[in-house]
Amino acid sequence: MKQGIHPEYRDVLFVDVSNDFKFVTRSTVQTRETASHEGKQYPLVKLDISSESHPFYTGKHKIVDTAGRVEKFRQKFGNRSGKSPA
Repeated sequence: MKQGIHPEYRDVLFVDVSNDFKFVTRSTVQTRETASHEGKQYPLVKLDISSESHPFYTGKHKIVDTAGRVEKFRQKFGNRSGKSPA
């Protein structure tokens, strides 16, 4: 392997900010923040979602319907598919 052409490959702490799940893995990601985990300092990467909070992996699917948008659409347009309900 040639010296000086590859990015630094090191242990990095990833933190899921939605539920404070932390894991350490090796990465070349560049970051300015650091954090302590299990008595050791690591470069820190903050994640919005991880396997611990993603609905596909947790099995907790959420239907977000702020201000009843689906109902407002159905009231405004109704059933315009041209097919009668079975």
